[in-house]
Amino acid sequence: MDRKIEKKRWTTKNVSYYSAATLFVLFVVYNFIFSDSSRKLNIDQERLSISTVQSGPFQEFTPITGTIRPIETFQLDVSDGGKVVKKYVEEGAFLDVGDPILLMDNPQLRLSIIYNEANVFQQINNLRATKLTFQQNKLDLQGRLLQNDIDLRTQKRKYELNRQLHEKGLVSENEFLEAKDQYDYLMNHRNLILNTYRQDSIFRVEQISQLEISVNTLQANLDITKNQLENLTVRTPIKGQLTALDAEIGQSIAAGENVGQIDKVDSFKVRADIDEYWIARVSPGQAGTFSFAETDYKLTIKKVFPQVTNGVFQVDMIFQDQQPLGIRRGQTVHIKLELGELSEALYVDRGGFYQASGGQWIFVVDPSGKFAVRRDIKLGRQNTQYYEVLEGLETGERVITSSYDNYDEIEKLILN
Repeated sequence: MDRKIEKKRWTTKNVSYYSAATLFVLFVVYNFIFSDSSRKLNIDQERLSISTVQSGPFQEFTPITGTIRPIETFQLDVSDGGKVVKKYVEEGAFLDVGDPILLMDNPQLRLSIIYNEANVFQQINNLRATKLTFQQNKLDLQGRLLQNDIDLRTQKRKYELNRQLHEKGLVSENEFLEAKDQYDYLMNHRNLILNTYRQDSIFRVEQISQLEISVNTLQANLDITKNQLENLTVRTPIKGQLTALDAEIGQSIAAGENVGQIDKVDSFKVRADIDEYWIARVSPGQAGTFSFAETDYKLTIKKVFPQVTNGVFQVDMIFQDQQPLGIRRGQTVHIKLELGELSEALYVDRGGFYQASGGQWIFVVDPSGKFAVRRDIKLGRQNTQYYEVLEGLETGERVITSSYDNYDEIEKLILN
């Protein structure tokens, strides 16, 4: 009798198939859950700049470029024009106050002086003539008044006598009235002379005062004109060096025109250009340093010019203690301008990473040294060597500070 043979389910072949499938599923699940899915890039470590995050004293400053200038420069602007007839010195000469530089000639100005002098003399003569006339009139009126007083006294005696005789009937009425009329006439005439004398005195005083004012005005005009003539000789206003002279013999120069400049060369200042980015953080009193002949010198901002031109503004800086020996006008100096006080901070080396990341993230090297991962950070102050780290890093960590070109989408660098 035949016997039914049951088919085996777990054959060696089936077990192999099921095991392989299970391993494949587990591999897929493991890779899905536990594997690193970040964007990676293999890179040669020798191509990178790696720095260590440090902590210590930190000061923010920015490099600026300045030019040595005299602390005082006087522009030679002529106040009165003329034709150059003589040059006493040439450019580069060292001069004292009052030394002549140029001599100009102005014929019209000389004629004006002659005309003004003639007016002054004429007005002075008018004043003298008026005073003489006034004195003569005064003497004449005084003489007339004196004669009138004599006649008045004589007539008064005659009048008094006739009045007494008239009362006694010894003099006629007509004779008495004639004596009285003559006496009244002399009295009125005396009052008239006195009024004339007073009025004439007031008029003459006013006339003389006006003439004196006129003389003084003309004399002042003459003095101004003579000063203008003196100004035709251009002289040194300060002790210094004539660093520019733009005038030649025979050249006509207009009033107000600049013919040169004089520099005070015993002391200097620095005129510096600063990027407009810092304009809100720069003010008088801030300090800066620069090196000259292997010695550091300190400067202080004296004046800030608020005008911004081509993205920069300017400041004037003066030396704090002593100025370098041997510096010359026009020399260029490189200054570290301090923007804050020295303080403790966490900082990292400057590098090309900032241009790509904007200081918002950086690659931090793993302690194993085999890879670096991207990490968000926050930077603060800066100087020519370091960036201050406010958040995201700790002392001793190593970071990549070289350029991050083409790393924008990369989250992990594999270091070979």
